[in-house]
Amino acid sequence: MTGNALPRLAVVLFGLSASAAHAGDPLVERGRAFARQNCSTCHAIGRQGASPLAEAPAFRILGRRYPVEDLAETFAEGIVTGHPTMPEWRLEADQVAALVAYLQSVQGR
Repeated sequence: MTGNALPRLAVVLFGLSASAAHAGDPLVERGRAFARQNCSTCHAIGRQGASPLAEAPAFRILGRRYPVEDLAETFAEGIVTGHPTMPEWRLEADQVAALVAYLQSVQGR
C-alpha cells in the first residue's frame, strides 16, 4: 500500500458508521457485490445460511471475534491466513470501505 493510500483509507473509514451500514446504501451494496463475487464460494456472506466451506467463518459472526472495522487495515495491507484455500487479498481503499460497510451491515444484533 502506498504512503498516501493509508491516510486516504483512514478518511474513508472515518466516514463509515453503523448508521450508514444499511441495505440499500450504495457503499454497502458495492461491498455486497464484492463479497458475492470474491468470497461467497467459501463464506456465508449473508445474515443466514452455512458457509460452503465448513472452516470458513460466516461473515455475520466476524464481529464476535473482533471489531469488523479493525479488518480494514488487514484488507488494505493484504489478508493472509494459515490455511491454503484462502487466497491472499489486497484491496484498494474504496473496496475496503465497501467491504467493511457490508460486513457491518450483516453482523448479528
